[in-house]
Amino acid sequence: MALTKFITTHLLWVSFTLGAVAQNQATDTSAVVAAREVTATPAAQDSQSKTGRFIKRAVVPSVILIAAGISTIRDNGFYSSYDASRDARRAFPNFQTKADDYLFFVPIVGLYSFNLFSSQNKHDIRRQTGLLLASGLLTTAMTYPIKISTGVERPNGEPRAFPSGHTSYAFTIATIVDKEFRDKSPWISVGSYTIASATGVMRVLNNEHWMSDVLAGAGIGILSVNAVYFVHDRIMRNKGLNATLAPTVLPNGELGMGFALQF
Repeated sequence: MALTKFITTHLLWVSFTLGAVAQNQATDTSAVVAAREVTATPAAQDSQSKTGRFIKRAVVPSVILIAAGISTIRDNGFYSSYDASRDARRAFPNFQTKADDYLFFVPIVGLYSFNLFSSQNKHDIRRQTGLLLASGLLTTAMTYPIKISTGVERPNGEPRAFPSGHTSYAFTIATIVDKEFRDKSPWISVGSYTIASATGVMRVLNNEHWMSDVLAGAGIGILSVNAVYFVHDRIMRNKGLNATLAPTVLPNGELGMGFALQF
């Protein structure tokens, strides 16, 4: 119970703090809230609309997924992680694959491939790369401290189960692709999230993670990307996060590739 309370406090604090920040940025004072019922500028209406979308598309789904993970950790819940692991072993006793170590990179290939022949992406390729890296860093900053702090053992006996890093990154990548290309075709988003979900399922079938790890990881990935995009759109206003990849000379005199991220 102490572990569950710690995880609940830590993860929900992150989620609800981001939600509170979004709400506070939409209005400065209670007087403004009252005044906007009488009149509101287009800029204020747009701000309120973006805040509402952030809460609806990021905070709410993420909180639901993270809460579902917490509520099913170990033998907790109506259908616990122990139940799911037992049923997975019974249904697929000989399941073993390494595909889950690589599958979640597929949407990245799609992300850069779509840029070659599509004009319906939300940002140019340099800014996409910057947003992808920033989202990945936030996902890492949320995932690994929790892994280390909770110390939940994996079903195969190895340490640091909760939450699933593979699943966190899988949903980070899938959400980036969704946000960049959802206006081109909803099937791109469906495909990306299907791959991310398959990664999570295979982590359970491979006996690498519990169901609770996967659910929480998915929530963290979705929340990280939406938080980065929210800050980028509302605060940075397209001033940074451009990435550049160019040939360079390495310190040993050999040719290589240089990477730069501009803020």
